[in-house]
Amino acid sequence: MSYLESQVERSSLEEEQKTIQSKISLSDCGVCGSGKAKYRCPACLTHSCSLLCVKKHKEDSGCSGVRNKTAFVALSHFDEMTLLSDYRFLEDTGRFSDGASRDGLVRAPRTTFKIKLLAAQARKMNITLRFLPLTFTKRRENSTIFNPRDQMFLWHLKLMFPQSSSEFSQRRVPDGHTLKQILTAYIHPTESDPVFRQKLKMYVNASSDDVKVFMKAEGRKANSVRYHELDTEKSLKDNLRFKMLIEYPVLHVVLRDHWKDYPLKGPAEPVSACAGFATKNVGIDGQKWAVDHISPPSVQTGTNLQTAAEEISPETEPPLEKRAKIGVEEEEQEEGEILDSSDEEEKVERCPDENVPLENNTSVNDVKNMQHGVDQ
Repeated sequence: MSYLESQVERSSLEEEQKTIQSKISLSDCGVCGSGKAKYRCPACLTHSCSLLCVKKHKEDSGCSGVRNKTAFVALSHFDEMTLLSDYRFLEDTGRFSDGASRDGLVRAPRTTFKIKLLAAQARKMNITLRFLPLTFTKRRENSTIFNPRDQMFLWHLKLMFPQSSSEFSQRRVPDGHTLKQILTAYIHPTESDPVFRQKLKMYVNASSDDVKVFMKAEGRKANSVRYHELDTEKSLKDNLRFKMLIEYPVLHVVLRDHWKDYPLKGPAEPVSACAGFATKNVGIDGQKWAVDHISPPSVQTGTNLQTAAEEISPETEPPLEKRAKIGVEEEEQEEGEILDSSDEEEKVERCPDENVPLENNTSVNDVKNMQHGVDQ
């Protein structure tokens, strides 16, 4: 009985193959158009009649001939072969993931002494510098260094010219150079390199007022891409201040007709380390809410602590002013920005006029606890 069932299944498979072959043979070759089709490309489903037509189809269209394993398949066309293909795809994914976990480069430490030094020096210049793992191409091609003698960065710089479909990389650019000096070697009518001038004709023929330089704002969601507009008259160091970089700066040189394709991010304003303790004024119906600077805890300042706690006590603060204060704190983050968890370790900073480190999230309860410790 099992032999008969196997024969029936084999005959049914042969009939299906014959029907598929007959459907293919009913159409003509999609390459030469003269012969009857015998083959079908797994990637784009183009019919062909011979091996020469298959090769010609790949050369002309650039098709790889490899079936897209992640393509959508309707439920009505979902069969056992599709299920088997999905199962093998998951197996390949697991095998690739396991191989990557055994790779020494992936498991290598992400930070080194050089990286920590670059990040620390960039932080002193009010530049947030982030780095990628060793396997990323952007990390491997980064040649940025810091010159301790001159106290300056020598940046690895990438210039992108989207209207000419060209991009160039420049190594060891001093941060004291202005963007106008950097662009002179590329788009200046007479002083630029002849090879660059030939590739960037649109930029060379355009006036200086029709050219702007943008840089992508990092740390944002993928569906909320924004850009910083840079000043060509300022130095590279001044343009990068109060901005976040991933490995090195990537500058987009754009002509006037395409400025609308680069939406701008809100202006970046520096925030001091003691911003949480500075005087806050919130105008509501002509009223103001002020919090004076809190002195460090000591036995002699017990009276001051008690007075400060009474001034900012929740019982004495009007409810409207409390709601206004919460609204101001929520508006500090722009829509689309992603909070960086790596900055949590920098919450405790030392104020310039105090000798005790203070936290930015000090509240009324903290003041009361400090007063309670002094009373004891």
